[in-house]
Amino acid sequence: MATNVTPWHTNKWFVSPWNYQDEVTLGTSIPKQVKIHDVCLRDGEQQAGIEFTPTEKVRLATMLAEAGMHRIEAGMPAVSPMDARAITQIVKEKLPAEIFAFARCMKEDVKRCVDTGAKNIIMEVPCSEHIIEYAYRWTLQRAIDTSIEATQYAKSQGLYVVFFPIDASRAEMDSYLKIIDQVATQGHMDALALVDTMGVLSPHAVRYFARHTRERIKKPLETHFHMDFGMGVANTVIAVTEGAEVMHTTISGIGERAGNTPTEETVLALLTMYGMDMGIKTERFTKLSQYVRKIAKLAMPSNRSIVGDMLYDIESGIIASWYKNAGKEHFLEVFPFKPELVGQRAPRVVLGKNSGLDSIRMHLGRIRVKATDDQVNDILMRVKRASLKKKGHWLERGFRR
Repeated sequence: MATNVTPWHTNKWFVSPWNYQDEVTLGTSIPKQVKIHDVCLRDGEQQAGIEFTPTEKVRLATMLAEAGMHRIEAGMPAVSPMDARAITQIVKEKLPAEIFAFARCMKEDVKRCVDTGAKNIIMEVPCSEHIIEYAYRWTLQRAIDTSIEATQYAKSQGLYVVFFPIDASRAEMDSYLKIIDQVATQGHMDALALVDTMGVLSPHAVRYFARHTRERIKKPLETHFHMDFGMGVANTVIAVTEGAEVMHTTISGIGERAGNTPTEETVLALLTMYGMDMGIKTERFTKLSQYVRKIAKLAMPSNRSIVGDMLYDIESGIIASWYKNAGKEHFLEVFPFKPELVGQRAPRVVLGKNSGLDSIRMHLGRIRVKATDDQVNDILMRVKRASLKKKGHWLERGFRR
């Protein structure tokens, strides 16, 4: 936890002091250490249209490890021989991160994971009775039996096993608890993932999920939440305050359908709002995101949290005046965190329909041009008309849409 006298207001960020009040933090049980388990190379690549080459996978894994990610899910060998080779190569790189492979609860999948050299495995099985019946065409007992057999086999191979019950959040609680209890006692699991496959948990339901799970089995808990309703970050943070020790996330939230819980938002929220420094090099977030977007051929909103390309552009005249008046000394009156904290460029005042007189004066000052108040006002009106016509703001080299 942060030891700063005012952990909500440091020289790098300024968030709400309410986050640290006893009334707010009462009842939370945040682990001393929380790890990031990056799933870009497996679940992230499941986003329709994203395909990483083996070379790109090794490069991304290296960048993730260098940024301090504790664990990297390198892929699922059963998907293709190329995936298996990529995992094998990542293992050989001996990166400063734990490397995991992903498998269905099937002995053959486990064997393929063992062949890659990975020492850790995530093992999935359908959990909700409806998805077992309608999507898998299995019986509940088959799901339980295959989980017991496959996890026992994984243990016999010396693997660290994280059990991953698919669609747990839409299962009946008693049915879900029965499955994990039987696998924990008759099969094997070193840790259990709290899985919200469809992204349908509310933050309040996460507490219910985590507490009932912990009451039934005494295993380390991990989170695997999706963004279908935009709740992944909040849900992951709540799970951590309930004792979850590992968070499954992806860079910029790539992943199946609406994506996985994004790493950047989650890490920065825990760092600034909960005082939890996980040792992640947050200053590498922007370059990581840019590389993922490049190899995924993926466009993202320019104002995306943390890593948006235009996150530190200022068009509003009011905000431009704040920025001018606050200066470097009081920068955090204008932005909640400094750009260097996440590897962003410095702010820039751009000109557009929403600009004000100070915006014009700042640009004139930059090029050392003096103007009367009437001239400044005239320039501002011309900028507003041109910006509206072009539907874009003005940068040094012209209008940008």
